[in-house]
Formats: sequence, structure tokens, C-alpha cells
Amino acid sequence: MNTATKLSGFALGLAAVFGGAFGIGHLAGPVAPATETSHDTTDTDHGADAGHGDAGPADAAHLPGGLLVSDRGHTFQPVTAPAGEFAFRITGPDGRPVTRYEVAHDKRMHLIVARRDLSGFRHVHPELAEDGTWRVASPLAGPGVWRAFADFTPTGGEALTLGVDVTVPGPLAARPLPAPATSTTVDGYTVTLGGTPEPGRTSRLTLTVSRDGRPVTDLQPYLGAYGHLVALRQGDLAYLHVHPEGEPGDGRTPAGPAVTFAAEVPSAGAYRLYLDFRHGDTVHTAEFTVLAGDPTTPAPTAPATTTAPIPDAGHGTPGHGHN
Repeated sequence: MNTATKLSGFALGLAAVFGGAFGIGHLAGPVAPATETSHDTTDTDHGADAGHGDAGPADAAHLPGGLLVSDRGHTFQPVTAPAGEFAFRITGPDGRPVTRYEVAHDKRMHLIVARRDLSGFRHVHPELAEDGTWRVASPLAGPGVWRAFADFTPTGGEALTLGVDVTVPGPLAARPLPAPATSTTVDGYTVTLGGTPEPGRTSRLTLTVSRDGRPVTDLQPYLGAYGHLVALRQGDLAYLHVHPEGEPGDGRTPAGPAVTFAAEVPSAGAYRLYLDFRHGDTVHTAEFTVLAGDPTTPAPTAPATTTAPIPDAGHGTPGHGHN
């Protein structure tokens, strides 16, 4: 039986600057009270901040990734799919599905999903059909409101990250954000975080991988690097996708145990970091909660979600996974 799903485009009038040195990522500035605008699957608005009207192309260029369902003429549209599958299209300025994409970080499409309480993170790579439909075993692991991010570069265009909310019906117990920590374990590996993000300045974040008390010095390349980091800000789920300093085969970057990133976080608040690394021919995901700025500053809360029905997009199996 198919599972009915719902979505809404999520658009906020936040300003952010994105930089480049060593893959530096910039998240948005201070979080303002947000109003969500409901979209259906054919909506091509750029989103709006309450009281400020629609965001035009110039405004959208300054937003952090993933806050818009439509940007620079491209729209993220989930479509009908069999149970257990997630399918979508990216339509272009002409309204037709885009069928040509550049390879970025070894893939033409990165689909990242996380529940709005920042649990259930998945990073998968769909397959493109001739008609422009992307399909993948559904990463939506159970009931809840999920944010889906499509990270891609259309051929001849700019890199984009579009986002939509997808609701999987069913009973759901709220999951509090895990407390900040500098060490976590996953699949028998221990990953330690060094460094603290500080608003308004570039911070080096070093993640060190060990197993059974021994440093892992033979990490395998994954998506063109020894580590792949996604950061989501609690509240608006502003999306930051960065890669570490150096790359495999450059003659200067060791294959572990440490993978170093540089990130600028202009606003205080709580963030969830997801580190993907590959070892033993398996991709593992380590998760951390970090606080930027004054820890007594209340983190923004997630806005209420207004949804509109869409065709069944499928649902997945609990747990982390990578395609």
C-alpha cells in the first residue's frame, strides 16, 4: 500500500554569504522569526519572508542552501512513486524536466534528507531516467516531517541546493536534539571532534577517526575526499555542504586519522554535523551537535509546517544509508 506524503516549500528571508578557501562554508546570519509558505509541486515561486514579498533571483542568491523549493528557474518536484521508492524531478526555466547535469563530488545528484528534529539523516544518490525523473530506494525512515535537499549542478548552470518538506504520516515521538559532545561512536569507530565554531570567524574543525583505540590511517576516498561533511542549523535547517582540506592523491593529504574542515558560522545557535567517511569498503556516518557562540543563547525552534498533498513519494527503512 502506498504511503501518502505531503510537502511544502520552505522559504525564509535570511541572508548568508558563501566562501571558498579550503571549502569554507558560510551559514546564515542571526535567525529571524520565520514564516513558511505553502507550495504545491508545480509552484515556481522563490519563496517569501513574511512582510517582504517574493524573493527574486538576486535575493535568492544570498540565501543559504536548501531554504527554497525553486531558485533561478529550477524547481524540486517530488512525483508519484511505488511504495518504498522516492522519486522527483528538477524542472528548468522552460518548465521541462532537466536531463543534463554536471558531475560534482563524483555524482550528478546528491539527495540528503533529515527529519526536522535533525534525526534520521540519510545521504543517497538517485539514478536518472531518460525522462528526467530521479529514483532511489526511499530514504524517508518512518513517520515525521522530513526536509529533502537536492544538491546538483545543471549543465551550463550554477550549483544549486533546493529543499522541500515531505511528511510521512504516522505516530511520532518528538526527539530532542542530542547534547553537544566532542566524541561519538558509530559501527565500532570512535570519531572525535576538535575545534569549536565561532560566529563571525573561520574555524577549523578536525574530526579524528579511530577503531579499537587505534588511529585509522587508511580511510578510503568517498565522493572525492576522505570525508564528507553536512551541517544543518537547528530551526530553519539551513544547509551547509563542505569538503575537507586537501584531496586523495594530491601528495600532501594523509588518509586519516584526521580530516580537517574550515567553516564560518556567522550566527550563534545549535548545529548538527554529519560526517560521512569510508573504511573497509563501507560508508559510516558520525553525528555531532555543536553550539556556536554563547551557549546560553536559545537555539531557534523549528517553525510549524504547512503542507499540501502530493502524490505518493514512497517511504524507506529506518537507519543510515548511502547509495
